Amino acid sequence: MKIETAAAQLEALGNTTRLTIYRTLVRAGESGLAVGKLQRKLDIAGSTLSHHIRKLVEVDLVSQERQATTLICRANYASMNGLIGYLADECCADGAAGQASDVAARTDAI
Repeated sequence: MKIETAAAQLEALGNTTRLTIYRTLVRAGESGLAVGKLQRKLDIAGSTLSHHIRKLVEVDLVSQERQATTLICRANYASMNGLIGYLADECCADGAAGQASDVAARTDAI
């Protein structure tokens, strides 16, 4: 994942309304939620919901599918896992190298 992609996704999730929408869609599972149901569940104005969903779609965290007259929103789990992986992949990578050089420095000093 590119740092720009991660930054855009994190920026989108940095808004409390979008984070609430996203978490609700993640909880809904693969079947997703119809926009109307999501609107009622969150008690949010339709235009506001549409604005925030559009941003989540732009950064590939949410997908939409039209089924007849109903618009279904789903969390994009592959994107979510990519972001989580990007954040966790190099966890403590520099810490281990730093600890090894600290040990070597202490050994040299003795």
